[in-house]
Amino acid sequence: MRARPSSNYGPDTEPGSTGRTFLIGGQLLNAPKPAPGLYLVATPIGNLGDITLRALETLAGVDIIACEDTRVTRRLTERYAISAELKPYHEHNAVMARPKILERLAQSASIALVSDAGTPLISDPGFKLVREVSAAGFPVIAVPGASSVLTALSVAALPTDRFFFEGFLPAKEVSRRARLAELARIDATLVMFESGNRVQETLKDLAAVMAGRDAAICRELTKLHEDVRRAPIAELAKTADTLETRGEFVLVMGPPPKDAEVMTQHDLDDLLRSSLVRDSVKDSVAHAVELSGRPRREVYARALELAKELRGGDGEA
Repeated sequence: MRARPSSNYGPDTEPGSTGRTFLIGGQLLNAPKPAPGLYLVATPIGNLGDITLRALETLAGVDIIACEDTRVTRRLTERYAISAELKPYHEHNAVMARPKILERLAQSASIALVSDAGTPLISDPGFKLVREVSAAGFPVIAVPGASSVLTALSVAALPTDRFFFEGFLPAKEVSRRARLAELARIDATLVMFESGNRVQETLKDLAAVMAGRDAAICRELTKLHEDVRRAPIAELAKTADTLETRGEFVLVMGPPPKDAEVMTQHDLDDLLRSSLVRDSVKDSVAHAVELSGRPRREVYARALELAKELRGGDGEA
């Protein structure tokens, strides 16, 4: 196949030149061209056998498959003998690619959007494209399927009636702990992604901020070396240094215990006063936010008031 510019979504092949077929169990099946529009197609998060029949038919029938990495998506299309053309759509070329996708849709093209794994737009590029395609009046159709968020929730053995998806946490420790302190106030199961090179430190931060909660570490879900560990977060943090860090991680934190103590305003004031005697306002606020789970803005305002009382100044340090 000849090389094509990465941002070229023009009609460089004749309509109907793709085979519009796919292969399952040695049987070649026909795939009709879908009606014009943008199709958000979920792909497997690991095991390529998790693709749905509707997804295969859609991917085989569209004019173009827009994907994060053509090399990743090609492994899927080659597995099922799909010959639809692959075009990159990712955060680095999105500004150039979106107008070309809209132009092809105006020419009655059918286009599938996929991420490297799972459901498009979930911690992956695509929101701006969907917004512009919808605003332009073109159909946007979901073809649902695999999702690492829902897969992790289903195997974590934690409450699923209410959950909050955070995505990736901040990379820097101070920002990460501050964000975890905010998340600690949510009365629901928490689901978050983490990379292998940060998962050990994140587990320790989770234990420091959300002590007492049950948790699950889900690694390489649906893949050959799938591993799910379930235990109180304090126990998981103690063994974090022995954790295999290769692969993709989903961390699931149970909701706060019903008998968890809530820090009163009086308790917060006592904590701030004791900290302000020896630490700066900035450090005292960071410590109080971590322990109380209250918003930083609220704690900072109270710290300034108490600092003025204690030091007789403007409270800044």
